[in-house]
Amino acid sequence: MTGTLDTIAAVAAGVVDLSKLGAVGAGLAVIGAGIGIGQIGGKAVEGIARQPEAASKIQTNMIIAAALVEGVALFAVVVALM
Repeated sequence: MTGTLDTIAAVAAGVVDLSKLGAVGAGLAVIGAGIGIGQIGGKAVEGIARQPEAASKIQTNMIIAAALVEGVALFAVVVALM
């Protein structure tokens, strides 16, 4: 417990450099977005392979879902770098 209090005190005093923490958060956001879009694309290809007649519907939904994932990732990167 004293280690945690020492760390908090060091952060409050400005002794610990947390400047790289935002870059770590941005990196995690980008990795998460990449995984999410990969899952979306893979499942869309599977769905089109199973039902080729539904390709246009699947593609539209895939693009909307990918855009939402990208939007959340962009928001997370901006927040992490602030």
